Amino acid sequence: MPRVAEFEDDKPHEECGVFGVWNAGDAAALTALGLHALQHRGQEAAGIVTLDEAGLFHAHKGLGLVGDNFGEAKVIASLRGPHAVGHNRYATTGETALRNVQPLYADFEFGGFAVAHNGNLTNAYALKRALVRRGCLFQSTTDSEVFIHLIAISLYSTVIDRLIDALKQVQGAYSLVALHNGALIGARDPLGVRPLVLGRLPNGGLVLASETCALDIVGAEFVRDIEAGELVVIDDNGLRSIKPFSRTESRFCIFEYIYFARPDSVMEGTPVYETRKNIGAELARESGVAADLIVPVPDSGVPAAMGYAVEAGIPFELGIIRNHYVGRTFIEPTDQIRNLGVKLKHSANRAMLQGKRVVLVDDSIVRGTTSRKIVEMVRQAGATEVHMRVSSPPTTHSCYYGIDTPERADLMAAKHDIAEMARIIGVDSLAFISLDGLYRALGQPARDPNKPHFCDACFTGDYAIPLTDWTDNSDRQLSLLQPAGQ
Repeated sequence: MPRVAEFEDDKPHEECGVFGVWNAGDAAALTALGLHALQHRGQEAAGIVTLDEAGLFHAHKGLGLVGDNFGEAKVIASLRGPHAVGHNRYATTGETALRNVQPLYADFEFGGFAVAHNGNLTNAYALKRALVRRGCLFQSTTDSEVFIHLIAISLYSTVIDRLIDALKQVQGAYSLVALHNGALIGARDPLGVRPLVLGRLPNGGLVLASETCALDIVGAEFVRDIEAGELVVIDDNGLRSIKPFSRTESRFCIFEYIYFARPDSVMEGTPVYETRKNIGAELARESGVAADLIVPVPDSGVPAAMGYAVEAGIPFELGIIRNHYVGRTFIEPTDQIRNLGVKLKHSANRAMLQGKRVVLVDDSIVRGTTSRKIVEMVRQAGATEVHMRVSSPPTTHSCYYGIDTPERADLMAAKHDIAEMARIIGVDSLAFISLDGLYRALGQPARDPNKPHFCDACFTGDYAIPLTDWTDNSDRQLSLLQPAGQ
């Protein structure tokens, strides 16, 4: 059934989650658990490929959630072998179809090869055109398949050298895990925009995952982050690190701290939960307002609201209750349902809100449609004043690095100043954390425009990785990079 899209796409959507394990007796089951922990990064599809002791690969993929695809014991039992890679998909490129579900698998002259990719390649379209001219036949519409074909045509002799050859031709933000007959491989893009961590199982087996929460669920000890631009090769001899790129300063995605990562994860050595509380405290220092209650927009606004409340000395209350049991395709979106849509996921706690001056704390405003309906709902519950505080700067630019955001013309902050946004949303006041305040909350000095510590292009338009597919006069719509409204 169609989605109730109007209240689902008012956030930047998840990226993807990747997981890989080498030398575990129950590799498929561990991978399914790891993907379950990474479910927040993608809910459209999931897949696992395993490798057994005889060198045979086994795969299972499907549309939907991890539990929908790997909840039956017979499915896990069919995925034999001590080595595995897995993927949760949220489509940033390509249609939602089984042919796009990862890990992607191919048989090469050196044997089988499965790859799972989180991120987005910004020259995939240009590369695909060149590869098609050479006779390559694409089986999917996802940019991740570019890796497969670049490896296939590489003139290098070993699989590792072929993969390095491919990585040096692609542009974009990525973390990937790959499995071939001899090893598990992990890699991050040269700027380290997308995350990837390494863990160790009690039996000595090694794990690669998008976030540390996936290590926790399988009982793996965190070892370290895979470095920006690093490629690791894990086999029966241990781990080997390769640095195929020249050294550059990393630009980790700042939105991982604000929204994407699970609160119990640790990103680049920084606990996400504490960071979000710090962001809320900084937000209170920058834009405090007299109020009776601090109310989070659940669930992603909760830690920031807690930090805001403590800093402001104002009670924190759950003035909005989230219904966790609404599916992504709950009901046919008639006009009446569209009007009620936000209430399917959120309900006002009237007894708590009535007669109160309320500060709503949310992590971001993208289109503004959900914010407007939540504010209306809070007012209808009897709040006398509604103020909104946002734990990110205004989202003024689209992401091309693996986060599904609307085109710039559809971003509220790209079209309106803060006063206009406040009027449209219907709040008494609206404030966002400053970019320098966000950096302070993350333990960094004020942002240096010549050497920013994070990828923050969604707030600044400072795209650190070339956007070849949008600027090479190809068939892509060049309007995507033009100022909003043009």
